[in-house]
Amino acid sequence: MAPDNLHLYQLAFTHTSFVRQNLKGNQETNERLEFLGDAILGAVIAEYLFKKYPYKDEGFLTEIRSRMVNRESLNNLAVKVGLHSLIKVDNVSGVTRHKFINGNALEALVGAVYLDKGYEDTKSFILKKLVKPHFDLHQLTTTTSNFKSKLIEWAQGQNRSIRFEIVGQKQSGSTTEFTAAVVVDNDIIASGSGLSKKKAEQAAAEKSMEVLKSTGIILS
Repeated sequence: MAPDNLHLYQLAFTHTSFVRQNLKGNQETNERLEFLGDAILGAVIAEYLFKKYPYKDEGFLTEIRSRMVNRESLNNLAVKVGLHSLIKVDNVSGVTRHKFINGNALEALVGAVYLDKGYEDTKSFILKKLVKPHFDLHQLTTTTSNFKSKLIEWAQGQNRSIRFEIVGQKQSGSTTEFTAAVVVDNDIIASGSGLSKKKAEQAAAEKSMEVLKSTGIILS
């Protein structure tokens, strides 16, 4: 699928920090395309899941879509398909270390494809190039995402103390990334990050489950 409007795709990979660094010329960034792509991506995946699981209720569909389009998932997907190497950022300020830039660029790319090619071609691009090759729907639909509740339940059953602490907060433009840590019996097990305190705690809980399983403390 060859692009008709190359500028849209160049714009999709232009982070706002790059524009601040290069004050001359065009001041456009990928933020508007990211906004559009977020909506298109959500709609395409919602339709895909709606048709694939005709007997599942709204709660199930919402949960699976959320797992597919959350920041962490989109960032990992962007790296898998190599988008991280195309993003233009201000390297001097160290913005590249903010991991959600990659997922944001993926959404911007979807927005660019939509404006350039229309909805049907964009849907085909999302399903054939992103969803089907890179998402394991069986795993997504058979594993629990509420790792925090599962971890708390384990701790209570083992008579262990457990708490979740917000240990970091990083601002990048209008985005705030939180870091949470899981503390069991006063020992930090693992930490995780997210764009809300709740998501950071879930990420930390998931990583803690992996650590505890790898050491044999929790059986799979």
